[in-house]
Amino acid sequence: MRAMRLGIFFMVGVLLISLPLFAAAADKNVPHHFGFKKSRNGQLPSIDEEGFKEILERNGSIFLGNTKEKELYLTFDNGYENGYTPKILDTLKEKKVPAIFFVTGHYAKDQPELLKRMVKEGHLIGNHSWSHPDMTQITDGRIKEELEKVKAEVARVTGQKGMSFLRPPRGIFSDRTLAVSREQGYTTVFWSVAYKDWDVNTQKGWKYAFDNVKAQLHPGAVILLHSISKDNAEALGQIIDEARKQGYEFKSLEHLMLRRILDP
Repeated sequence: MRAMRLGIFFMVGVLLISLPLFAAAADKNVPHHFGFKKSRNGQLPSIDEEGFKEILERNGSIFLGNTKEKELYLTFDNGYENGYTPKILDTLKEKKVPAIFFVTGHYAKDQPELLKRMVKEGHLIGNHSWSHPDMTQITDGRIKEELEKVKAEVARVTGQKGMSFLRPPRGIFSDRTLAVSREQGYTTVFWSVAYKDWDVNTQKGWKYAFDNVKAQLHPGAVILLHSISKDNAEALGQIIDEARKQGYEFKSLEHLMLRRILDP
């Protein structure tokens, strides 16, 4: 009887010790959808006010550049090709603007020539996962597999050996997914300028894209555009010209990372 009571006490003790550990593990996988109140009149968006900012900073994620300088960082999400990336690349080449393209496995397999062109013209290729899953709903091992497959395919096609930047599908993340990605050598890149440009059935003309991006420009902005948007492709040149007219310079994410190292 005494042994039974001791056994019960032991099991209760283990349970009481384990509960906080289980709770902590669960907290680390609480999903967050990256979102904020947009910038207006050159002011910063509301990212500083969002509850997930601490998680981003703890995991070294990027969502803003140097907010004391009129610098902009141009990023594109390439889930699939809709015929507009060549025009986007033409504009970037003409305007001498660097960018990063976050590609999925489908894009990497389907568009090898565009990948080669991106690298040849000095742009970065980032990881957008192989199959575009909600990263918070898959295991650590599956996350590693999703990232490694994209990296390997891009390296095979273009010769690009390293891949340092990641954008999680749909901007969904958790403390766990950011930590796992960082362990794999990635800096997760979010954004501070965006608008609803991904719906190919509701394109509203180049002026709509231009006005939306122009209205949100602010120092250190990381601009997210989707390459499937006809509006974006047609507005990109005007967006670049307007930003430069306002005194902004376009920089590479590698420049931003170097600034972090030199001035942490």
